[in-house]
Amino acid sequence: MKEINVALVAHDGRKQELLQWVKFNYKILESYNLFATGTTGTLISNLEIEEDGRIIKPYDGKVTKLLSGPLGGDQQIGAMIAEGKINMLIFFCDNLIVQGHQNDVSALTRLAALYNIAFATNRTTADMLLTSTLIDDPNYSIMLPSCIESYVHRSLK
Repeated sequence: MKEINVALVAHDGRKQELLQWVKFNYKILESYNLFATGTTGTLISNLEIEEDGRIIKPYDGKVTKLLSGPLGGDQQIGAMIAEGKINMLIFFCDNLIVQGHQNDVSALTRLAALYNIAFATNRTTADMLLTSTLIDDPNYSIMLPSCIESYVHRSLK
């Protein structure tokens, strides 16, 4: 099975929704490497789930916590995407309010689209991505758009 790195981000207004999604999908997610911005990472790490009559913390010590989004966490994930270190971004963003770090949010979503990674901004799409048969397919790889190569080798006259 190939290594899958999933970045998890949620604005304050959607953190509980992401936690419910992570809780629902913990059997699938436990085999992936998880990265999350500040508070979201802490909440996921502390998540308790009842299984077979006992309480477990399936993500305790299994989430790489980055900085809080407004303090650079979004940019850290963006850099990881550009370096080919993230396969999937699950970003439950609150589109009803303008974020104080909106430029960082826009840059992160732009990089996810540019580098052609699996990218979900809502639960339905996140479920579809997580259950895709391509996620573990050793013959499937992310194809970078030709515009990246063209840009790297553009003329600087």
